[in-house]
This record gives sequence, structure tokens and C-alpha cells, in this order.
Amino acid sequence: MSGHTHPAPSAAGADDGSRGLVLSEDAAGIWQRWIDTDGPLDVEALVASSRFDQSQVMLAAGEAEALGFAVVSSRPRDEIDVTDGAALRVSSGLSEVRAAALLAERGGRMALPAFVALAAEHGIAVNEVFKHGPARGWIARGKGESGPEVSLTDAGASEHTAEPADVAAIRLAGAGTVKYIDELEAHGVDAAAAGKLLGARPELARLRRRTQRLVQLTEAGRTAFATVTVQKVRNALTQTDLRDGTWREIALRPYDVTLPAATVRVAKPHPVRRIIEQTRRAFLELGFVEVASPAVESAFWNFDALFQPQDHPARDMQDTFYMSQPHTAPLPEAGIMNAVKAAHEDGGDTGSTGWGYKWRPERAQQIVLRTHTTAATIRALAANPNPPFKAFCVGWTHRNETLSYKHLPVFHQVDGIVIDEHASLATLLGTLTAFYQKMGFEKVRFKPAFYPYTEPSVDVMVYMPERGKWLEMGGCGIFRPEVTEPLGCKHPVLAWGLGVERLAMLRLGFSDIRDLYKGGLETIEGVPLCR
Repeated sequence: MSGHTHPAPSAAGADDGSRGLVLSEDAAGIWQRWIDTDGPLDVEALVASSRFDQSQVMLAAGEAEALGFAVVSSRPRDEIDVTDGAALRVSSGLSEVRAAALLAERGGRMALPAFVALAAEHGIAVNEVFKHGPARGWIARGKGESGPEVSLTDAGASEHTAEPADVAAIRLAGAGTVKYIDELEAHGVDAAAAGKLLGARPELARLRRRTQRLVQLTEAGRTAFATVTVQKVRNALTQTDLRDGTWREIALRPYDVTLPAATVRVAKPHPVRRIIEQTRRAFLELGFVEVASPAVESAFWNFDALFQPQDHPARDMQDTFYMSQPHTAPLPEAGIMNAVKAAHEDGGDTGSTGWGYKWRPERAQQIVLRTHTTAATIRALAANPNPPFKAFCVGWTHRNETLSYKHLPVFHQVDGIVIDEHASLATLLGTLTAFYQKMGFEKVRFKPAFYPYTEPSVDVMVYMPERGKWLEMGGCGIFRPEVTEPLGCKHPVLAWGLGVERLAMLRLGFSDIRDLYKGGLETIEGVPLCR
């Protein structure tokens, strides 16, 4: 039992038939409202005008219906949810309504070009006229003797001076006079017409389907309530109840163990932070050292040191965020700067022909928001050019991307390098296979790719059994000599750059990358600790 009727063995709420109907104090109050109403009483109206909440009312109604003392009925209703600005649009006149008035003033028919010009003169949106005018049945387009024309229909001619049903609905709902479509009839408005028109005008209002629940006592219920016994129901007895004997008049509210319990959310790290820590642990276990660099970086370390030409499209402002204050950064020591400059212009001592342009130090001094964490690993390479050396970096990166389900303008990236005399492409593929297997992906494969500062270059792909397909995770390769030799490294350097958010999406089952950051607490709370 729920505690509204006396928790006696009898499901009818009677105590061996001697006490009749027994109700809790709250249930008795709800029944009294039903007694005072001749016809069915709307649950929503009862809740709005009393201290009871909907769950209490529906619980009492369900028990009364089970005893044969009440009839509970329901019906669907469309609630009018007026949008912001709808009242202003309606008061200013909807486009098709104003257009109908113009057509009526000019005999009900106009050539299409003349009508378009007239509408523009009066600030009327022609596209709205041709979209909603025919739907209202007021305006038609056709071909006349001299070409395309616009005309006022018979319905438009007779109705355009009266207030349309949807306009009346917006006015009444906006003023709080009505709440549901079916209430319009009482105000002389065609509810069916208003509902049809508003259903196609989400910019004015949204129709939300609601369920109205009505409760009406039967004659048996009214008779039973005449001899009702009101029972005090409490969750627990107090010391005062025990001392003064009040406990004899109190029924303890029983526990319903079938009801769902409250969900307890444990404290846990953000899912992206959890993936980052797992990534760090995986590389540390593989013998790497972690390095870092500033998120606000010079163009030299972000682009030039990676042999990316100064006229490369990725360096344009539509792809990269540039700092305005401060706008320049100091260049590295002259030896490194001159070696990078020579690599760009004619290849220097790398055996390359370079890019064949005049390298400009002022371009390299520009300050950018780091576009990849390769800027951190290339700094680490310059500081530690001799083997053996293995390093990785996890950090924020920034790109001027359009926000979408798979792109963010700010995201995390994990970059790594391996400097080894005997390093090869096979070493690189084996290292990344070991990493992804530590991250829970059993199948890893690679496909040829192109990146400007690695050769050869490959893309990393993992297999997702849940989706039944291979997904690309990032790029990798062996740094070109134009990248490594100006920094003092004469040995093979393996390098990779992988997206952390994409890894998090796959691991955690997100289909939209924006949900990792824009989702509500319930989204984050629902991510399991173990997967």
C-alpha cells in the first residue's frame, strides 16, 4: 500500500469492515476537493489550486479507482506555447494578411512583378506570402493573359478583414486567456483551423501534446466518504507520540520496495580527463617521458621548424588564430634559426632543394594559438637531438574550425616522437599498435597518407565492433631531414599526432563531439566509470 489508505489487510482500505473507508490526511483533503466538484475535476487544475503535487493526486486517484470509488479518464490536448516575438509579429500584421489587404485594394489580382515590387515597398516578405498565403487559402499564383500573376481567392476576399484563427489564438494565448487549442471554441475561434495553421508556423507557436487527466467520484465513492475515517500517517514515531499515547492514532507509512530508488551519482573525473590520464599512463608504461610547451606559441616552432612554408594555406587567418597583443615572439638562437631558414630557402645541408623562396623572420615571430602539440615535441627534439629519446605531449590545440558534430575549435591532441638509430616505419607502427591496444582497441591498421613534414606518412585506423567499421584516429610518419637536421638530429625520428576527443568519443559511445563539453550534467553523469 502507498500510505493513502489505511495499511490494513483489506485492499479496500477498511479494517475488517468495521471502520469503512480509511484515508490519510492528505488523501482525505484530495477526496474533499472531488466531493466539492459536481463533474470531473482536472488533475492539473487541482494541483494548481492546492498544496498537493501531481504524484499525490494521481496516487489517490489510482487507489480510489481500484476500489470502485472513482473514474479516472484522460484525453490528449494541444498546449499553445507562444514563441518570443510572436505577439509583435502578429500585431504588426503577418505577411500574407497584409498582402491580402493590398491585393483587395487593387481589385484582387496583380501581375507577379508588380506585386513583388509593391510588397517590397511595404516591407512584406514575399517568400512568406507565397508559403503561407496558399496554406491559408487566401492567395493563389497562376498564369494570366500577360504572364504570371497573383490573385486573391474567394475565401481571401471574404475573410481577410476578419481576425484569422491562428492570429486570435496567439493573441489569447499570449494574454494567458487560453492555454490549450480546445479552449479557443469558448472564445468564438475555430480551434481546428487554428491548430492546423499553427502546426505549420513554429516561428509563432509550438503545439505541445499534453494529456489531461480527469477524476470523478462515483456514487459509491461519495457514499463511502460520508463515513470516512481520517488516519494520521507518519514516516516515524516521535518521543512525544510515545509518551502521550498519540502513537495509537498513527499508522506508519509502509515502504514500497518496488518503487525506483533515487539515483546516486558518485564523484568522478570528466570523461575527457579520464581518457587523457589513460593516454598518459599508456605512454609512460611504454617508456616515454612527458614534455610540455606553451599553448601560446611562436609561428617558428608551430610552423617553420616543421618545414612548413610561410605561404602555406594552413598559416592563413581562416585556419589559425593569431595573437594581437603581444603579436611577436623572440626567435631561437641563431644557429637553429639560420639552419631552418636555409632549409626553407634552398635545403641547406639537408640534401633538399627547399621551397625556393625568401624566408622572412618577421613571419616566424608571429604568435599563434598552438595548432598542434607537435610544437611541444619539436621543441623537445631540438633540446634532445641525440638517441635514444622517446617523448610525448598531451595538451590543448586551437584551430579556426566550424563547430560541428565532429569538429571543435579547441581540442586535445597527443603527439609523440622516438629518436633511435635503428628506428623504422615498422617500429612506428608497432609502437602505435601497442598504444591503442592499451587503450582497449584490439584491431589496429594503417593506410598510406600525406603530411608535409613526414615521409613516409600513414594514417592510423582502429576497428570498432559496435559500429562494424574502421575509423581514422590520426596521422604519423618519419620526420623529413628538412625537419630534423636543422635541429641537430642526424637520426631517424618517428612522429605522430592523434586526436584525444575522437578517442574519447569512440571509447565512451558519443556520436557528437560537442556532447563531451556542451552536454548537461546528466550526460556526463551517465558515462560509466568502466567500459
